[in-house]
Amino acid sequence: MTPTVTPYRSGQEVGRDGFVQLLHAEWTKFRTVLGWVTGVVVAALMMVLFALLAGVSSDQKGSPPVPVGPGGEPVTDSFYFVHQPLAGDGSITVSVSALRSSIPKRPGDLRPGIVPWAKAGIIIKESTRQGSPYAAIMVTSSHGVRMQDSYVNDMAGLPGPVSAESVRWLRLDRSGDAITGYASGDGTHWTKVGSVHVGGLGPTAQGGLFVASPPSADGMGTRGSVSTAVFGDLRIQGRWAGGHWTGGQVGPESPSFSGYPKNTSGSFTESDGRLTVTGAGDIAPAVRDTLPTGGTLGEILTGTFAALIVVIVVGALFITTEYRKNLIHVTLAAGPRRSRLLVAKATVLGGVTFVAGLAGAAVAVPLGERLARANGVYVFPVTPSTELRVELGIAALLATASILALAVGTVFRHSAGAVTTVTVAIVLPYILIAIPFIPASVSNWLARVTPGASFAVQQTLVQYHQVASNYTPYNGYYPLAPWAGFAVLAGYAVASLATAVVLLHRRDA
Repeated sequence: MTPTVTPYRSGQEVGRDGFVQLLHAEWTKFRTVLGWVTGVVVAALMMVLFALLAGVSSDQKGSPPVPVGPGGEPVTDSFYFVHQPLAGDGSITVSVSALRSSIPKRPGDLRPGIVPWAKAGIIIKESTRQGSPYAAIMVTSSHGVRMQDSYVNDMAGLPGPVSAESVRWLRLDRSGDAITGYASGDGTHWTKVGSVHVGGLGPTAQGGLFVASPPSADGMGTRGSVSTAVFGDLRIQGRWAGGHWTGGQVGPESPSFSGYPKNTSGSFTESDGRLTVTGAGDIAPAVRDTLPTGGTLGEILTGTFAALIVVIVVGALFITTEYRKNLIHVTLAAGPRRSRLLVAKATVLGGVTFVAGLAGAAVAVPLGERLARANGVYVFPVTPSTELRVELGIAALLATASILALAVGTVFRHSAGAVTTVTVAIVLPYILIAIPFIPASVSNWLARVTPGASFAVQQTLVQYHQVASNYTPYNGYYPLAPWAGFAVLAGYAVASLATAVVLLHRRDA
């Protein structure tokens, strides 16, 4: 049914209070057209409906639990640990003369390869429980000596790879909850890498040697790897358990979480004062590729696409209906200042769409999360402030998209062309980004310069430089920060509004 627009004539001269009168006039137009009001309500309901479907129909049901770090973040905590208890303060020193990695080329066929963040060194950890607090100093395959703690913190030490010709000595000292890491190239002259406070270590912690070998990301997923390190010159001070070292895997042995390729496992052997330790997995914050399953708020909010199309249609019709019914001159007579008139329309349209979008997102997010977790679907946790930012961002995205449709509708004066143009400009880039085989450079470019960059407001995942992964929009990692991505869409909307004002002055006098 063709909507009926009630023309509004202001009896008051447009002056200092003219903008308020224009707002009232545009609001009257909007609320008296049932199709437009229904449209924004449907947009909000779409987000809720799709959130319900996402929560109950995922193929990730029954996914195994994910370890949680001291800060409540999901973590990867699986490595081979040669350890013994340390009661109170103490230190451990060791040299590392080799770190070699292997990657499966095909099932059962391990070949030498480079795993940049393969790591071997010393760790003091509250316990062997996954997610327990720790601090460690280590050598890596491609990033030199590092000191890491609490899964998310990383400090650089001596550069360069380790080898028989370039041995690295490592030392870790504990004093209360303070742990200090040192590195040396000769075992005599030491450089302090860092000192951290690790809460929750308790009076007795587990300390010793470790090896981890993260999966190798190759653009088509991840493949488990395994690394072997050679340790020597092992010395300990303090109240250790008495020299008996126990080797074992932290976390489950299953390949899905431990990271071991098929038919391999961790081990350690001792010969001529040297310990050879083989391990896999990682000690790091969890990212999308390191977990076998995992959903995000963006997946719960897939209804945003349907809502977008609805508000784009409403936004275009809010102006093109007046052209089609020859009411535009009545509207311009009520508000002779074209820019003020268009801003009034945009304010009403954006305000209504923002409120509807916020209401829809505020219901969809917690409801979708609750249903997903009740059905055994893992959802990456977020803080309350991040959840609020996502909800506000979605509302702003819908409001700005409707304003862009209003501006383009003013330029085209035809709803079909305006709706098609804006839908293609916003939705098509995201559809292309969602294709896993699109090169990362193309995906990142689309997510930077097109209106589709605005979907960054849904981003809840964090990129970590110390974790190698496929950080692409397809996996939920955008090249722009959430509000920076939204600013790209806002820029297109402002530019389109400015163009529409110029054309209103020249063409619709």
